[in-house]
Amino acid sequence: MFKNTKGLILREVRYKEADRILTILTESDGKITAKARGALRKTSRTGAATQQLTYSELTLFGNRGKWTVNEAVIAEPFQGLRERIEDFALGSYFAECLEAFSVEDEPEPELLQLGLNSLYALSRSLYPARQIKAAFELRLMCIAGFRPQVEACPVCGKPEPEEPVLAPESGGVCCRACKKEGRSYRLGKSSLPALRYVVSAPARQLFSFRVDDEGLYELSRAAEAYVLDHAERRFPTLDYYKQFT
Repeated sequence: MFKNTKGLILREVRYKEADRILTILTESDGKITAKARGALRKTSRTGAATQQLTYSELTLFGNRGKWTVNEAVIAEPFQGLRERIEDFALGSYFAECLEAFSVEDEPEPELLQLGLNSLYALSRSLYPARQIKAAFELRLMCIAGFRPQVEACPVCGKPEPEEPVLAPESGGVCCRACKKEGRSYRLGKSSLPALRYVVSAPARQLFSFRVDDEGLYELSRAAEAYVLDHAERRFPTLDYYKQFT
């Protein structure tokens, strides 16, 4: 069975001498694993389009639940990521997160759109990398079912929490005095409005918020911790990215 679809290459692993095993977030089937035969050969017609962090038009052949890339053409190369190692490292972290929070063989258009929008903004330096990263992480949690409550303190109900903190175990943004046991992350006058914006903004305007330097530091620290808390794992690509920041 042949299938035409578009997909973001999340991961590539060398297999044998010239093949690639790919993890792809596709439009039609969500996350799948596929083999790209001969993709590592210099003469391969699928080599460029099956590289990690490439969005491609794919023709897949399916047999007994296994997919093979028959044809592949680049739709968006995100070229800027390949020109700056720190951006490629951050993009790889985005890909690892998308892989971790997606489900095999289940279409997830919001997740794919988030990945594409984030990589596009990063590759073209449309916003500071830290701002893109924080927005990606928070929206990822919303899509994955871990949206933090930001409208009022989830413990006492105050619409404007006193000394607000993002506390994962308390369910979102709460008063410092109300937070339950566990870690919490301070939010100030700039970072709290930014967080509230990110969880509800239209997808195309996700990164279009203003935040001062201190607020961006608070927001990025809280967003990263929120992802790690719910993932309950480390991301090697995040550790690698931090070598450049």
